[in-house]
Amino acid sequence: MLPAYHKMTSPVQFRRTIKHGQRAGTRTLVLHVWEDDGSVHIARQGGPRIGLVVSKAVGNAVVRHRVSRRLRHVCREFLGELEPQYNVVIRALPSSGTATSEQLARDMRKALAKVLRKKNPDGC
Repeated sequence: MLPAYHKMTSPVQFRRTIKHGQRAGTRTLVLHVWEDDGSVHIARQGGPRIGLVVSKAVGNAVVRHRVSRRLRHVCREFLGELEPQYNVVIRALPSSGTATSEQLARDMRKALAKVLRKKNPDGC
């Protein structure tokens, strides 16, 4: 379970992150990362905010909840690697319904590396 201050709670936060953020995809998920530079005046507490999108295309309710639980667990591992001003939306693709936790973690790490490389192309 993610602490409340790490969760995205409003549709506006999701839309803003998806619209303005950097995007990277893998076989099982698409990651959107947006750095809040302070121009949007969002009250922040704690570190980065995470939002999950697991649609019916992933599977039935049991499968969707299992994927959500696995993604939340994987997210906890990455919270220390993200800057506090980051907003992250993780969209599960249909293939995530059959993926293991290890595959999801590997794909998340891969997508996160892609996004952070796009944000800092000079490596600084």
